[in-house]
Amino acid sequence: MSAAVLPGQLGIPTALAERVERLARTFRDGGRQLYLVGGCVRDQVIGRALHDLDLTTDAPPDEIKRLAARAKPDGLYDVGAKFGTIGLIYRLPIEEESWTLEITTFRTEQYLDGTRKPEVEFGQSLEEDLARRDFTMNAMALDAHTGALHDPFGGQEDIAARTIRAVGDPSERFREDPLRMLRAVRFAAQLGLEIERETVRAIQQSAIELKRISRERIAQELTAALVSPRPDVGVRLATDLGLMEFCIPEVLPMRGVSQRPLHHKDVFEHTLGVLRNIPSDPLLRWAALLHDIAKPQTKGVHDGQVHFFGHEEQGARIARRILRSLHFDNRFMERIFKLIQMHLRVNSYDSEWTDSAVRRLVREAGEELDALVKLSRADVTSYRTERREAAALRADEFERRVQLLLEQEDIAKLESPLDGNALMTLFGKPPGPWIRPVKDYLLNLVIEGELGQDERERAAELAKQYAAEQGLV
Repeated sequence: MSAAVLPGQLGIPTALAERVERLARTFRDGGRQLYLVGGCVRDQVIGRALHDLDLTTDAPPDEIKRLAARAKPDGLYDVGAKFGTIGLIYRLPIEEESWTLEITTFRTEQYLDGTRKPEVEFGQSLEEDLARRDFTMNAMALDAHTGALHDPFGGQEDIAARTIRAVGDPSERFREDPLRMLRAVRFAAQLGLEIERETVRAIQQSAIELKRISRERIAQELTAALVSPRPDVGVRLATDLGLMEFCIPEVLPMRGVSQRPLHHKDVFEHTLGVLRNIPSDPLLRWAALLHDIAKPQTKGVHDGQVHFFGHEEQGARIARRILRSLHFDNRFMERIFKLIQMHLRVNSYDSEWTDSAVRRLVREAGEELDALVKLSRADVTSYRTERREAAALRADEFERRVQLLLEQEDIAKLESPLDGNALMTLFGKPPGPWIRPVKDYLLNLVIEGELGQDERERAAELAKQYAAEQGLV
C-alpha cells in the first residue's frame, strides 16, 4: 500500500479539498466508508490535472443523501438513484468555479445476453466494486479520510509500464460491458499508453459485442478519442482491433486506396495525417475523419491519372448518414456536411481569383469559414516540404484577401437592393417562384461589385431587363 494521499494533496482547489475532507468525516462518523475511485485516482498517480471526482461507499443511495446533506454541499441531486449514484455540487466563489462530485454505492453490473442496458446490483465491499471495473489503472481507490491507496490489481505498476490491462479475465470484462473495448482505445489515445497483449486478443475476439451498445454511447467514446492528443492512434487502433467495423464501417475501405501520384499515402493514412494536423475540436476532428470518406467509391483513372471526381459531394452525404446513425444533432451534422462539401475550395485558391470569387466563397462558407480554412490547412500532408509550405502560403494569402474585403464591407450582409415586396410592386405581380431568380440576379451583381446595394433605381431597370430576357414577366 502506497503512502497516504489526502484530498488536500490531490491538486484540487484548497476550498474543495476542505469540503471533501468534511464529507469524509461525515461518512466516517456515520459508520460508513468513503473512497475516491476511478479516473481521479488514476490521474493522481499519473500526475494529470483532476477535473472531476468520483467516490464510492458502502452506504445505500438513501443514506448517501442523508450523510451528504449533513456535509452541506451547495447542491444535491439524483444522478441515478436506482444505479446507486448521487451527485453533489460545490461552488467555489474565490476560484469562480463549480465542481460536481458523484458518490456511488459499491456495485456490480453486467449486460445480459442480447441486451443494451446493464443489470446493476449493489455490492458489499470495496474489493468487489474494484473487481468489476474495466482496467487496472481505473481499479484503484483512495480512502477519503486516511488517504490510504487500495490497488489490488496492480494499477500503479501498469501505469508505470504505460500499459492498459483489463481487470481479471478481459473477455469477461468485455462481456459485462462491450463499450470497455472502445474505452481502451480512447485511453490509449488520451494517455499515450499501450494495450497489453491479452487485452488486445480479447478485444479482437469480442468486437462484435459492440452491436449491443447504443449508438449514442459509441459516438461519445469515438468523440473522446478523436479530441485526444493522439486521434490518429485511436482511429488506427479501432480499425486494427476490428471495432471500426461496428462503429463506422465506411472507414474500412479507405485503407489501401492509393492516391499516387497525387499523394504518397493511401486514403486511410492521409486521413490519419489530417487528424494529426488539425486542432482538437469535435467539429474539426470529425470533419477530418470523414472528409475523404467517399474516395473509395469515386476513385477513377483517366489518362494514367488518379482522380476522385465528386468525392466531396458524395462524402458530405455519406458523412451525414454516418452522423445520423450515431445520433448526432442536426446542427452538428449540417456543419460537417458543409465542411466536407467545401473542403477542396480553399486549397484551390490562387492570386488570380477576383474579389467577387472570394466573396462568393465567404458567403457560401458562412460561419464555417474559419473551420474550413483549418481543415484546408490540415488537408495538406505531403512529405515534400515545398508542397506544405506552398499550401500554407496559399491559405495565408486567402485569409489576407478575406480580411481586406471584410474591412471594406460585411460580406455576409450583402443583399439585393430590391426585396420581394419591392419586386412585386415593381412588376405588379403576386408572390411566386419568379421572385427568387430576379433577386439572385441582382445579388450576384452586388457580389460582383457591379451594383451598389443602395442603387435601387438602377436595380429596378436591370431587374426589368433580366425578367424580360428570361420570360419571367
